[in-house]
Parts: sequence; C-alpha cells; structure tokens
Amino acid sequence: MMDTILLLALNGLIWGLIIALIALGLSIIFGLLDIINVAHGDFFMVGTVLTWYVLQETGLFWPAFILVPVIGFVLGALIQRSIIQPIRNAAALSIVATFGLSLILQELVRMIFGATPRRILPPIQGTIPIFGIEYEIYRILAAALSVAALIAFFLFLQYTKIGTWMRAVRHDRETAIAMGIPAQRIFILTFGIGFALAAFGGVVAAPITTVDFRGGVDLLPFCFMAVIIGGLGNLPGTAAAAILLALLEGVIQSFADPTVARISSLVLMSAVLMLRPQGLFRGLAK
Repeated sequence: MMDTILLLALNGLIWGLIIALIALGLSIIFGLLDIINVAHGDFFMVGTVLTWYVLQETGLFWPAFILVPVIGFVLGALIQRSIIQPIRNAAALSIVATFGLSLILQELVRMIFGATPRRILPPIQGTIPIFGIEYEIYRILAAALSVAALIAFFLFLQYTKIGTWMRAVRHDRETAIAMGIPAQRIFILTFGIGFALAAFGGVVAAPITTVDFRGGVDLLPFCFMAVIIGGLGNLPGTAAAAILLALLEGVIQSFADPTVARISSLVLMSAVLMLRPQGLFRGLAK
C-alpha cells in the first residue's frame, strides 16, 4: 500500500511540475492582457502533436525541446496579433474568441493528425530505485526539465529587460506606457511566451501521456484551478498551487477513485475562493 501511495505521489509531483509550466503561461496571459484564454489547454495539445511530428521527421525526440517551443512562440505571437489584439479590451469577447480558437485548433489537428490517440515511447528507457520502488528514469528527467524551465522563466522575468518590461506593464500598464515601454510589443511577446510554455510542457509530457487532439480539454480546468488557488496574477503562487493540486490528487488516487481526487481539488478551490479569495499563496513574491 505504501509503495502505491509513494508511486502515485511521485507521479503527481512530476505531473504538477509540468502543469506548473502550462498554468504559468495561462497566468501571465491573464495577468498582462486580461484575457481569459479558453484555448490554453489546446496550446499544450499542439505541443504534444508537434513533438510527435518532430520525432517522425527526424527520428529523434530531443530536437523537439527547441523546435516546438519556438514554433509555439511564433504561433502565439500570430494569434495575439490577429485574434486577441482586436478584442483585447473586451473580456467577454475574449472568452468567445478563445473558445472558437480552441475548436479550430482541435479540428485542424483532428483533420491533419487524425482522431486516433497515439503514444510516444520515452527517449530514455529503464528504471532506478527510489525510496524502495523502481521508478521510470524519464519521469525523473521530466521533473528536472520542468524545474529547469521554471527557474529559467522566473530568472527571465527578474533579470532581463523584456522581463522587467513585462512586470512593469502587469503592475501598472498606464505608467509603464507613459515611461516609454512598448506595451503592444510586450503583449505580443507575452502571448507568444504563454504558448511556448504550454508547448514546452507538451514536449515534456508527450512520452508520459497520449498524443490526442482532445488532449488539452481535461488539462484546462486544472490550470484554471491552479491560477485561482495560487492567486490571480501571482506567478510563484500559481506554480506552487499546480504542484500542490497534482500531489494531492496523486495521493488521493492511491486509495480512492480519480473522480474523488478531482472533486477534492474542486472543493479546495471553492474553499480558497470563500475563505481566501486573494489566493492561498499570497505571501509568495509576485
């Protein structure tokens, strides 16, 4: 029993690190652009599908870690310029527009990729002993890659010129524009980075999950729960909430149905909204 709990807890922790990447992309898009991006889960799905195509074309998995986020960034910039920018000041329209974008992405992938889910074998096979259980090497690598990407993202926000501009626009848009920060360029870069983070999460997760045109549908509510529990606009809080939720669901699934685990996450989110609407991790630096 303890082995099962430990295994599912480790799986939940690693999945939470991957979700943290995707939820961060959702959070910066909402925090900076005031866009409720219903299509964000499909950005992850596009990342998994592009990974499959890179593997088919090159015979190698590793180039996907560079190629897929770059493609995601370009797609995100194009989407922001053509779809999001015209309705940027209308939150209600953003929901409708991104919902339509979600359906378009799903149907395009279904038409090109097909409706049959596919699997990608882990590029590194084998297991190693951890706390008395045999654990997949690739999942450990996935955790390390996710942590590295999270650290790189926060260092980018903290120590680069573009990151400083993004933080300035997020905290006080009018003052930032008055000081000469190119807000429109930052909006495009932010949406592109949000797509790239989700796509990178798709690359990391592709050998763990299935590659499917509906692969982002179940992921989106989880990301929204992480953003809400972590605190709207609180990026470290969002990452911490994603890890907490996935770890919680992993442990609960060791002795209960997965549906019960998801209900537990929803109950936690409801409790946070009622008792601490500013977020569970308000104390974390933004």
